[in-house]
Amino acid sequence: MNHVDLLFKEEVYRIIGAAIEVHSELGPGFLEAVYHEALEIVFTEKGIPFKSHEKLSIPFRGRILKKKHEADFVCFEEIVVDIKAATRLISDDDAVMLNYLRTTRKRLGILINFGSTKKLEWKRLIS
Repeated sequence: MNHVDLLFKEEVYRIIGAAIEVHSELGPGFLEAVYHEALEIVFTEKGIPFKSHEKLSIPFRGRILKKKHEADFVCFEEIVVDIKAATRLISDDDAVMLNYLRTTRKRLGILINFGSTKKLEWKRLIS
């Protein structure tokens, strides 16, 4: 991979494009569940493969923990998408996503925040 190549570049472009459409149409101020449902609609319309409320196993010392991480979405079978409706993303959001990426062996996570009043906030995280 060339150092300027981005992991899952086209897939991320499509996911963020869908999120921008949702944010443009609904704006800030709704609960995460509203944005989640709207993203399901747009993902379906745009042919973006996704699983909603995907339960991801967490391995520990050769066992799988009973407690699972429930990702908002797993898109293209590899990209974990977590949505927020907060004033801004915080470092705890990054830490949680990186832990889930590490333990589930997924390579890319996207945090999307619909709560910002100015524009959609998003961040890609690589494990």
